[in-house]
Amino acid sequence: MKQSKNTILITGGAGFIGSAVVRFLINETEHTVVNVDKLTYAGNLESLNFVAENPRYHFVKADICDSDLMVKVIKEFQPVAIMHLAAESHVDRSIDGPAAFIQTNIVGTYILLEAVREYWNTLDDAEKGQFRFHHISTDEVYGDLENDNDLFRETTPYAPSSPYSASKASSDHLVRSWHRTYGLPVVLTNCSNNYGPYHFPEKLIPLVILNALEGKDLPVYGQGQQIRDWLYVEDHARALYSVLTKGQAGETYNIGGHNEMRNIDVVTTICELLEELAPKKPAGLVRYNDLITFVADRPGHDRRYAIDASKIQKTLGWIPEESFETGIRKTVQWYLDNLEWCRHVQDGSYQRERLGVGE
Repeated sequence: MKQSKNTILITGGAGFIGSAVVRFLINETEHTVVNVDKLTYAGNLESLNFVAENPRYHFVKADICDSDLMVKVIKEFQPVAIMHLAAESHVDRSIDGPAAFIQTNIVGTYILLEAVREYWNTLDDAEKGQFRFHHISTDEVYGDLENDNDLFRETTPYAPSSPYSASKASSDHLVRSWHRTYGLPVVLTNCSNNYGPYHFPEKLIPLVILNALEGKDLPVYGQGQQIRDWLYVEDHARALYSVLTKGQAGETYNIGGHNEMRNIDVVTTICELLEELAPKKPAGLVRYNDLITFVADRPGHDRRYAIDASKIQKTLGWIPEESFETGIRKTVQWYLDNLEWCRHVQDGSYQRERLGVGE
C-alpha cells in the first residue's frame, strides 16, 4: 500500500478546533483533507461551509469507535498524517455523564490507534518514517497550579481533576505507549483554553456574548477567580500544523496563548466590548455588566492553568499572533456578524445536516 504524500486525515474536523484546522489546511496549504466526524451535538458542518465545495476536501461521517470503518477509511485515503481531535470535551457534561467520555476519548483512541497501526505496517520504511499520528490534547491533564509563578511544562506530572481530563490523560498515555511499544511515529500537543469563531455556545466566551445580547444572566462560577491561559483558535491551528510538519516523533509540545486571565475579567472585557460594538441593548438594560451573576462553583474546579510554550517557540519557531485584546475583539465581532450561525446552533437546526451526510 502506498500512502498519499499530500493527504491529511482529521478526526473531529467538524468540531470547534477541528474545523479551524480544516479551514487552515484548505485555505493556507495544498493538502487534501479528509474530515472524519461522528457529528455529535458539537459537530457542526456549517462551520465548514466555506470549504465544503473545495475538491481537496472530503467528509466522512464515522465514529472512531467503529473499528472496521476506521480501517476502511484509512485504507481508502492512505494519508501521510492523521490529526486526532475527535473527543468529548465539555467538563460539565463529563461530570453529569462520564460514560461517553470514557468511550470516545479512551476506547475510541485505542481503536483508532490500532487501525492506524494496521495501516502503518503496510507502508515501506521511507513511508513509515514520513508518517505522523498527531494526538491533540489539553492542559487540563496536568491538574491545576497552586503557585502563581508555576507553569505547565511538557514534563509536568499528570493530575487530572475531572472525568474529562482523566479521559484525555488516559488517551495521552495510550498514544505514547503505541510509540514506545510499536514504534508508531506520534507527536502530542497539550493546549490551553481556545476561543474564537465557531465556538459552540455552551462554552464561556460565546455563552457570555449571546446571553448578553439577549439580556440573559451571565453566569460565573464562584467569584470568577479561576485563571486560564487563552489561545486564539486560529493561532492554535497554525501551531498544530507546525508540530505535524516539523515536530520530532515521540515528542510533546505545549501550546499556549501567553494570555492569563481570570474568568471574571474575561466576562467584564466582553461586556465592555459589547458596550462599544453593540450599544443597542435589550429593553431595560443599562449596562451589560449588570447581567453578571455568580453561581455555585463547579465540583473539583481547577484554580489556575498556565502554559510554558517555550519549547514550541524555540524548536519550531511558533508564537501566537493574537493577544487576548486583539483576539477577543475579533471574536466578539465575529459573533455579532454571524448571529444566524448561532441561531442554528441554539435552535438545533444545524443538526439536520447530519442526516445522510457521508453515507
